[in-house]
Amino acid sequence: MLKLIKVKDLRSGMFVKEVVGSWLDHPFWRSSFQVTGPDTIARLRESGIQELWIDTDRGVDVLRKIEKEVSDASQRAVAASAAADPAVADAGAAPAGSASAAPPPVVQRVLRPADEAGQAILIRDKGKRVVSRIIREARLGKLNTDEAMSLVEEISESVMRSPDAFITVARIKNKDEYTYLHSVAVCALMVALARQLQFPPDVVRIAGLAGLMHDVGKVAIPEDVLNKPGTLTDEEFRIIKAHPVVGAELLRSDGKVPEEVIDVCLRHHERIDGLGYPGGLKSAEISMLARMGAVCDVYDAVTSDRPYKRGWSPAESIKRMAAWTNTHFDDRIFKAFVKCIGIYPVGSLVRLSSERLAVITRQEEESLLTPEVKVFYSIRSASRIVPETVDLARSRDRILSAESPEGWGLSNIEYLWSEP
Repeated sequence: MLKLIKVKDLRSGMFVKEVVGSWLDHPFWRSSFQVTGPDTIARLRESGIQELWIDTDRGVDVLRKIEKEVSDASQRAVAASAAADPAVADAGAAPAGSASAAPPPVVQRVLRPADEAGQAILIRDKGKRVVSRIIREARLGKLNTDEAMSLVEEISESVMRSPDAFITVARIKNKDEYTYLHSVAVCALMVALARQLQFPPDVVRIAGLAGLMHDVGKVAIPEDVLNKPGTLTDEEFRIIKAHPVVGAELLRSDGKVPEEVIDVCLRHHERIDGLGYPGGLKSAEISMLARMGAVCDVYDAVTSDRPYKRGWSPAESIKRMAAWTNTHFDDRIFKAFVKCIGIYPVGSLVRLSSERLAVITRQEEESLLTPEVKVFYSIRSASRIVPETVDLARSRDRILSAESPEGWGLSNIEYLWSEP
């Protein structure tokens, strides 16, 4: 298991998986080594590095004080589940006179994205219908949070089975579907990011619900303003900027929505540098979930086709967003987001050193520059070739650059990753 710790908590026997430094200098933080003694610890502390990732499966874990905090968080998650479902409490009850029994470990079934693609498409399409109903009812002043929570559970399970599949499927949408599928996509991104940050299960569910409901305030924006292809007037922009406040008021009036979800709705357009809205909050004034919401919201927005612009490719989006850390985004959260979806996210078009084009089909956290790809186009012959799956971690071929499909006159390449 990977854990993010402060350098001051480092001790002998730990296995350092990644050092957290400048994203541009260390794009995937690959300085991995065993901490063998006080000299190594001293050099790390003197280096100015503040945080690093350790792998507890390959070395010793953090101090007991920190382990207790993690245990307490897990116990709170179990208690929350038991309160919501008495059957959970009965099934998880400890024997009389014994210490509280730890919950059984969750068995994670990780699938290839292609294997989960069909199920992900069904859940995405259901999500579109659910969000459409939520918006219609919200315009009447009502919210169906039970249906929303059920959808979050289905999306969470899909993300658990294959971290890449649902995120990629939800990103593929036309400009007419954006209003509905944007919320579905941000839900999936929030779930994946919360799991990357090792949040307890109850917090993962709250993060997902926050992603699904973050833009509910847009029900108050006229369609002609929301989908305007040209430049907004000052008055139209004022209307757009009101949607976080409108959404938060709508969620709060329901009486059942967790405060954390309301906060993400209200604060997902705040910026670390204080130039966001509606409150102009800075850095630590913005909750962690709201900072996560800002990253997930922007990523799906810039990768999607809108009435006024074509979406950027996933890889181009990551590159541009990296330049916005410490102004728009929290640097630590953005780094975790990159680890979550990859330097070259699934579905990205890349140019290989073999003078071929390929689409990313699978990412591994340990090798973000050497993903699995599907090669399908020869640059030398300017023609399609028989698709071939290549694991770049086991090949001499390598990625030279991220490419724009439009620049090569290609379309529908997103679906290549899901073909057998």
